[in-house]
Amino acid sequence: MAESSGKPSVLFVCVHNAGRSQMAAAWLTHLAGDRVEVRSAGSNPGDAVNPAAVDAMAEVGIDISAETPKVLTVDAVKESDVCITMGCGDTCPVFPGKRYLDWKLEDPAGQGVEAVRPIRDEIKKLVEALIAEIAPEKSA
Repeated sequence: MAESSGKPSVLFVCVHNAGRSQMAAAWLTHLAGDRVEVRSAGSNPGDAVNPAAVDAMAEVGIDISAETPKVLTVDAVKESDVCITMGCGDTCPVFPGKRYLDWKLEDPAGQGVEAVRPIRDEIKKLVEALIAEIAPEKSA
């Protein structure tokens, strides 16, 4: 279905799929709505989403408490137009014709919500710029 929808699809990848990539996926879903297809995954997924990331997103009215870390698959990369890595180095398979971005973001693992807030806010800025580029709102 992804191919026929005509919507750009974005895959966010970090090592554990527990913090940065979950926050980025939530921001993109929240800000772009159904204009973009969103996925996230980890090269070595954790057991659960980082509680500090859940709390930081809850502060801005976005609930990611039901999300679970998912393993990065070759298919997920194949099915995405844009793959955005967040500090996982070269663990992402590379396919021709895909766009790859690497967002240098501090890893929130093991940090409290105070440390996660600035990462959350930085991710929001990056996501807003991405949306403006790949799925701008159509003016009426």
